Amino acid sequence: MKPTDIARVQTYLRKLFANDKIHIDTPKKAGATVEVRVADEFIGTLHRDEDDGEISFAFQMVILDEDLPAPPKSK
Repeated sequence: MKPTDIARVQTYLRKLFANDKIHIDTPKKAGATVEVRVADEFIGTLHRDEDDGEISFAFQMVILDEDLPAPPKSK
């Protein structure tokens, strides 16, 4: 993914979620996974897709069950 793509998507996400702590890191190696984080917390990956000349970006976030609060107790 090009640095200009990363900068544009980062600006979009920061505006959309009103959060300047969102960062998209440029990968150190070409073709490596592009990581998205909030402050120092990794939250997902970003992928670029080009199909028939149309470009889109997909943000994927996996939420582990162990990271969620305990479910409410049944009555």
